[in-house]
Amino acid sequence: MDEELRTGDELQLVGTVKNLIFQNQENGYTVLRLDVGGDEPVTVVGILPFAAPGEGLAVDGVWERHPNHGEQFKASAARRSLPVGERHIYEYLASGVVKGIGPATASLLVNTFGARTLDVLADSPEELGRVKGISARKAREISETFRRQTGMRLLMEFLSSNGLRPEYAMRMYRLYGDGAMEMVRANPYLIASDRVGGRFDEADALALSLGFEEDSPQRIAAALIFEMKHNLNNGHSFLPREKLTAATAQLIGVDEESAAECLDVLCDEGEVVIEPVANVTAAYLRRLYEAETYTAARLGSMADRTSAAAADTDALIRSLESRSGMRYADGQRRAIELAAGRRLLAITGGPGTGKTTIIRAVIELYDRLGVDCLLAAPTGRAAKRMTELTGREAFTIHRLLGASWAGEDDELVFRKNETDPLQCGAVILDECSMVDIMLIQALLKAMPEDCRLVLVRDADQLPSVGPGSFFLDVLRSGAVASVRLTEVFRQSGESRIIRSAHSINRGETPDLRANRGDFFFLQRAAGERTAATITELCRDRLPKNMGFDPSEVQVLTPTRRGETGTYALNRRLQEALNPPAPTKKEKIYGEIVFREGDRVMQIRNNYDIVWCRGGDFAAIMAGKVSPGSAPETGTGIFNGDLGRILSIDTDNELIWIDFDDKLTWYGFDQLGELEHAFAVTVHKSQGSEYRAVVLAAGRTPARLVSRDLLYTAVTRAKELLVIVGDEAVVRAMIENGRKTRRYSGLRARLAGEV
Repeated sequence: MDEELRTGDELQLVGTVKNLIFQNQENGYTVLRLDVGGDEPVTVVGILPFAAPGEGLAVDGVWERHPNHGEQFKASAARRSLPVGERHIYEYLASGVVKGIGPATASLLVNTFGARTLDVLADSPEELGRVKGISARKAREISETFRRQTGMRLLMEFLSSNGLRPEYAMRMYRLYGDGAMEMVRANPYLIASDRVGGRFDEADALALSLGFEEDSPQRIAAALIFEMKHNLNNGHSFLPREKLTAATAQLIGVDEESAAECLDVLCDEGEVVIEPVANVTAAYLRRLYEAETYTAARLGSMADRTSAAAADTDALIRSLESRSGMRYADGQRRAIELAAGRRLLAITGGPGTGKTTIIRAVIELYDRLGVDCLLAAPTGRAAKRMTELTGREAFTIHRLLGASWAGEDDELVFRKNETDPLQCGAVILDECSMVDIMLIQALLKAMPEDCRLVLVRDADQLPSVGPGSFFLDVLRSGAVASVRLTEVFRQSGESRIIRSAHSINRGETPDLRANRGDFFFLQRAAGERTAATITELCRDRLPKNMGFDPSEVQVLTPTRRGETGTYALNRRLQEALNPPAPTKKEKIYGEIVFREGDRVMQIRNNYDIVWCRGGDFAAIMAGKVSPGSAPETGTGIFNGDLGRILSIDTDNELIWIDFDDKLTWYGFDQLGELEHAFAVTVHKSQGSEYRAVVLAAGRTPARLVSRDLLYTAVTRAKELLVIVGDEAVVRAMIENGRKTRRYSGLRARLAGEV
């Protein structure tokens, strides 16, 4: 072959796949040998997902010389065809490319159907019953697997040829099935949806390559919607109209007038709502507008109404004090009085001020009044802690409401709503500032008309990750009865963690050099030293010197990037706390190694994952549950849930995980929903409490150098807090008491200003 052609000229090779040398199932990167009719097969490398021996392959690319592997053909694009002829069909099926078919079954199929074998698999599964050993059920499963893999492979090839990650195809195919290819061609911006997880710029590049005009209304509309959805993640319920059109114009290179015109069309079509709010022309996604206006109307109605209270509230409170063996402080007493007579009450206070005491008292109060009470929290860990502290079962809001995905648009729906309400007379909602405007709307819709609601949370912690500032808006509106607990009780006041948290909240730096009791600070100016010290603490010092099992120690950090971010710390801590061993199975997913024994976190809400609770986990994983001993089952694993990998089943491509006594299983193609959790961000830790916290205070992006972030981190520690890092960073966080402004209209609506 001409040497010039080997050094960069684009060529095409056509042949049959001889065998696979390597294939990464997550990103589709493949090394294979291609029979092109010469004396020896050639080596081809590139993104060739689901390539298998026996199939036809036409690849465009260039020759290159690898320093270790020699001459190989680097594919930039590929067109594939299913194998033709009995020998190639056998090689294809015998390779295991179709789950459920191995060499023996492949031989039986080809001997029975010959060159028709693949057509039978795709279109006539009933004929498979002619093959010995294949039942009608197995025939359907094999045929369905073959069709699914063929469709997914074509979608992966299409996306890969446009520079998009193959895992998007897996998610889209799971969501949309055989129609996924048609849907993405008609609307490439589906790739940037939350459930597919692509970036807008990726979807936009695909749209332009498919012939969408730069100033097409569909492109501008997609960019406007993207900007609005993107800013939901920044906590905004709406965007000012001028900011939205300017940001959209800059994003895709169109003029602001075109963006404004398209925004008006979206408004006319009902997808966007524009309304003046507090001297701003606000642009809402319709579902956010409806959530905010409904929430304001329902809370306003509840705040204006009272409930039947006990005839003698003072006597009832004295009885509660006698039963609990304690005397309530003035703020606590006021909260109980309001809970007795109000439909809506907000309670806030810092650590050690008795919020849990109030929750217990209000539960007993409602018992005395004959009011059925439900306990709820936004996360699984918060609900579990609420259960432990009160002795009553608490539910996540999603579980309480029966959340699931449904409808043609695959949107989140709740089984409990106005037509099928909760059976209760009151709801106590803890950690409620973590609740965004969409979730509180869903809860309010499911509450009976005469239901009471008690909101509890430390208002000085970080706000919700989702849109709105629900709890702060309620407190700031002045329209809702509220109590701020300020007295720190003696036993709590002896804790340096609690005293330091209150100092931080006042903008004062605690004594970082005292290093006694339950609060320690270790000065480490360099990021590498900070990370090394954190690893040493978790692996050696805290277990040996202070009796904390490594599983009871949670590392927190403000950021994901850098030497003290979650990415770097998780790699270090995995190596230190759960190193590789011959007895531990592993699964490589992209650049991540998941290992049996790893601590992991779910990073997006998934309402469809099935879990079971109770019973013998080992027996369940082995499929040996005896009749009559079936465990409790449910669905849904949510953003921020922590678990531990129990087992990796490479044969069935499953990972079994224990999420706080809920056993569930993930297919290998779902591992993009998990990340390691030896270290997690402070934002992800909200609603949780840990026996021991090690906080990294290294170099941090300016937007994360804030008092409320440090305060939230400190208050996650129950028995021990160790801050490792630069004292200057800690002081800078304390000095920055500014709170990021969120565009939300709830306060103004509650206050009657809209």
